[in-house]
Parts: sequence; structure tokens; C-alpha cells
Amino acid sequence: MSLFNTLYQPVPDSIINKARAIKLLICDVDGVFSDGRIYLGNQGEELKAFHTRDGYGVKALRQAGIEVAVITGRNSAIVQQRMTALTVPFIYQGQENKLAAFADLRQQLQLTPEQIAYIGDDLPDWAVMQHCGLSVAVKDAHPYLRQHADYITTMAGGFGAVRELCDLILISQQHFGLFDGSSS
Repeated sequence: MSLFNTLYQPVPDSIINKARAIKLLICDVDGVFSDGRIYLGNQGEELKAFHTRDGYGVKALRQAGIEVAVITGRNSAIVQQRMTALTVPFIYQGQENKLAAFADLRQQLQLTPEQIAYIGDDLPDWAVMQHCGLSVAVKDAHPYLRQHADYITTMAGGFGAVRELCDLILISQQHFGLFDGSSS
């Protein structure tokens, strides 16, 4: 087995080959785009922190022609606002059954499972991850996901894990460094 040197860690050729086929990246939100913590204020407001590097990665993927979607179990105006700002066209919130959203995306985009990557952090994500061509767990994901995922990021959720996966896909498809976008 030979290893492909990425910016983050050496990656087996088998993972690079899986990443080459990706046309859609699906992301969970809490624990992936954020660190998983939810801040609640006295007036009921909900706050989350998002990393700008993840945003840049998403925009770079979109510019390279790779679609991006989020599927999350929670409903949050903050998520809608952030994903809209990143021009993510497929935002599925309040999804207790993530497989239904996954099936809808596959049908809309006419993709095979091998053309889809999913990044998650906890057990509800496994239902979709096991049906994707490239399943990814963030560094601080639940141990079950880390044991079964194709790839584990070196970065934790909310701290650049999404960007790491975006870079891996872009590197594998020879699109890395071609995006010169503005704010993320």
C-alpha cells in the first residue's frame, strides 16, 4: 500500500481514489462545522461558532463544481444563515431520519453512492456514512465512527475538520489552490 502525502497526513491511495470520485460532500453540522457545543442565552437565543477555514473549503469545493449539502437533526436559524452565506444549496434541518434526506439528495443529483462523501461525528451519522463512497469521521468523533470510517481527520470538529476533507477532495481531483475566493 502506498501513501499519498497530503497537507495533513499521509493518506492511502485507496482513499485518494475514493476522493477522486466525489461529486457531493454531505456534512453534519453540530460536532462537524461546530465543536458540538450549543450556547443558550437567557432569552433563549442559540449560539454556535463556525470556523472560517471550513467556509473557505466549502466555497472552494463549490467553485470546483462539487456540490455541498448539510443534514442535521436540529433546526437552527444560525445554521440556515451560515450555510446560505456559504452558498450551500442543500440544507436539510430537523432530520431525525438522515437517510431520507440522503435518498432525496441522491435522487435530485442523480448520483451513485461512490460519488458521495459524508463527514460526521456521532452515531446518527453512521446510517448515512455506511452508504457513501467516502465516509469520514472528525478527529473527536464517537469511537464507533472512528473505528468504521474510511478516513479520520486530524482536525477536530469545529476546528477545520471540514476544510481538511475539502482539501483532500480538491487535492485528489487536482483542483487544490485554484480558488481565490473572498470571505468565508
